[in-house]
Amino acid sequence: MFMKEMSYTERPRERLQQKGVSSLSNIELLAIILETGSKTESVVDLANKVITQFLELSEMRNITLQELTQINGIGIAKAAKVLAAIEFSKRIGQQKVVECPVIRGPQDGANLVMKEMRYLSQEHFHCVFLSTRNKLLHRETIFIGSLNSSVVHPREIFKQAMRYSAASIMCFHNHPSGDASPSHQDVAVTKRLKKVGELIGIPLIDHIIIGNNTFTSLKQEGYF
Repeated sequence: MFMKEMSYTERPRERLQQKGVSSLSNIELLAIILETGSKTESVVDLANKVITQFLELSEMRNITLQELTQINGIGIAKAAKVLAAIEFSKRIGQQKVVECPVIRGPQDGANLVMKEMRYLSQEHFHCVFLSTRNKLLHRETIFIGSLNSSVVHPREIFKQAMRYSAASIMCFHNHPSGDASPSHQDVAVTKRLKKVGELIGIPLIDHIIIGNNTFTSLKQEGYF
């Protein structure tokens, strides 16, 4: 005997592809987890039978392997898939939502990187990529070594900015000496990055030099 077939329009996977996962009913979602029906029932019918065992869907959170396998058509393999999906949803629910930092100005930026950059023995050029609301999208060290215009190439920085759909960037580099005063080279690199950012529409909002528990904002100091 063959498992009961469904028409194309009844298949949950096809409905998911056409209309999105949020359009599926609870029965259709469970049918996707079960994957196949039984010899006498379609997978949708089997999913319906499982769900109707409960007055409320939330009661399924505590279902056991034994309870599932007592339902005709549900063997160990199907029961394991259901239990795994339930456990996965529990773990997602237990995860704390981590708010992305908002970088409102140089102090916020310095606070973000100070602990890791203040004691570095080499110069690191670090970039923070921000959304339209100045939320942190991504951060990355782009270059390591003495800061100069040949090493800090705008191409690498703005390639990452476009990759993460950044609305703006904030750049940092450390001075291993602990002195956060900008050099002529620091200013030259900053002006170059500012110019490129303006051309491609992803502005440089600041370049901050990190010293030993101190920092200098080239924007605040009027260098650009």
